[in-house]
Parts: sequence; C-alpha cells; structure tokens
Amino acid sequence: MTHRSALAWAGLLGAAGVALGAAGAHAMRETLAARGARDIWETAVAFQMYHAAALLGLAGWMRVQPSPGLAPWSARLFACGIVLFSGSLYWFVLGGPHALVYVTPLGGLCLIVAWLLAALAALKG
Repeated sequence: MTHRSALAWAGLLGAAGVALGAAGAHAMRETLAARGARDIWETAVAFQMYHAAALLGLAGWMRVQPSPGLAPWSARLFACGIVLFSGSLYWFVLGGPHALVYVTPLGGLCLIVAWLLAALAALKG
C-alpha cells in the first residue's frame, strides 16, 4: 500500500465513521435504543474513527519515510481491521447473523498487529 492509497482509505473510513456516528445519534437513535445496541454502535464508530486517524498519520509518515517493509503492511491491516471490527458490529446491530460476533475479534487482532507493525517500522526506520 502506498501513502496515497493509505490516505484514501483513511479519508473514506473517516468520512464513513462520521456519517455512521451521526446516523446512530440521530436517524437510528430509537432503533438502536429499542435493540439495546447503542453502546455497540458507539464502540464501532469510536474504533473506526480512532483507527482511521491512525491510518491518516501512518499515511503521512509513509510519504516522508517511504518504506517497502512494515509500514505498508501496517496500513493494510489498519484498513482491514476497521472493516472487519467495526463492519461486523454495524452489520450485527442491523440484524446480521449472530455468527458475525466471531468476525469482530479477527478485526481486533488485525488492529493490534497493525499497531505493532507501525511501532516496528518506526524502530527500523
């Protein structure tokens, strides 16, 4: 992944996070409350926004410090982790199959490894 594609992913995931957060706070407020799923939705939005911001920072670092090694893998895992973690929570809250709860930890694992690879990339760079 290049710094430009990481920046594009960060922008798309950040914008989607803002939109989904607003939807949960306004348009879907009653639905989420009725399902007792407001906390789950807010967790998904928070994780999406935190990690989109991390991906944005990583994209900036990749532009200044091009690296064919760990940083691009960190960026890939941030993007995949956001989609798997937050995406599975959104889909579950919206009525997706219960089996989605098994996808969420896989997304969390991707995010943890992304952070570790970012740290290793910084130490190697």
